[in-house]
Amino acid sequence: MKQGLVLKSTGSSYQVKSDNNEIINCKIRGKFRTKGIKTTNPIAVGDIVDFKFDDNSEFGIISKIHPRKNYIIRKSINLSKQAHILAANIDQAVLMVTLAKPKTYPEFIDRFLVSAEAYQIPAKIIFNKIDLYDEELIKEMGALMNLYEGIGYGCFQTSAKKGIGIDEVKELLKDKISVISGHSGIGKSSLINTIQPSLNLKTSEISDYHESGKHTTTFPEMHELSKDSYIIDTPGIKGLGMVDMEKEEIAHYFPEMFKALKNCQFYNCTHSHEPNCAVKLAVENGTIKKSRYKSYLSILAGDEDEKFRSVGY
Repeated sequence: MKQGLVLKSTGSSYQVKSDNNEIINCKIRGKFRTKGIKTTNPIAVGDIVDFKFDDNSEFGIISKIHPRKNYIIRKSINLSKQAHILAANIDQAVLMVTLAKPKTYPEFIDRFLVSAEAYQIPAKIIFNKIDLYDEELIKEMGALMNLYEGIGYGCFQTSAKKGIGIDEVKELLKDKISVISGHSGIGKSSLINTIQPSLNLKTSEISDYHESGKHTTTFPEMHELSKDSYIIDTPGIKGLGMVDMEKEEIAHYFPEMFKALKNCQFYNCTHSHEPNCAVKLAVENGTIKKSRYKSYLSILAGDEDEKFRSVGY
């Protein structure tokens, strides 16, 4: 029996890096379910697995998944299942956004951060394509960075095209397993290529008509940047669905709201209509930003606006 790290999952087969750095194509046999997690994929990129070689084929057969320290998910388009695991055993989640082609909206950022908080994964935000920003967009970026850094989320400015901020991102990713996500066409693959040119990941241009990107990453895949530094590139996503989350828990995943809610009059306050709500008071006095509260109410209501809805690969 050998042990390895899952680098890529196509849904039917898996690339596993063994302890001696061999890349083995593996499959699973029969029913294989992860106890307690109802998902479309039993094995995810980042999983540590046990496997053995099948005498009747060139594939390895995965027989065991080691316990996960964490994982991050999105809603599945398969209605018979609750979720799809994007990646497991992550040290940090990095959300790449841009204010130009395609535009990233604060609601999308907030939903990603809530998902990361829910699964106890530290999150960072990279503002990419800053070479395209005019004075107005630079001002908007500054306001967003002040907002998120004030909450506790580190923010970075980059331009993969111009090579701006690359050293800072390299340091951010050093000695960690990081999952990187964002809209299609946001520049994830271009940034990874700039950090590690030997990977030569496929990229594509943005559609001028739709101002959106094509999916150049079809399946989640882990890439080795350097010794002990890995990045998991995920398919472009338009939104992250809130799964496995009770309504009364949602405010707990907004750090600034969590600090305030203990002062609400009612222990089961939804922070939407109740009197003497500390969260609403904090919004009124500016301690909690209105955009964050708007995102909270949207998630609380179960809104699935097209801009933020989860989509398939």
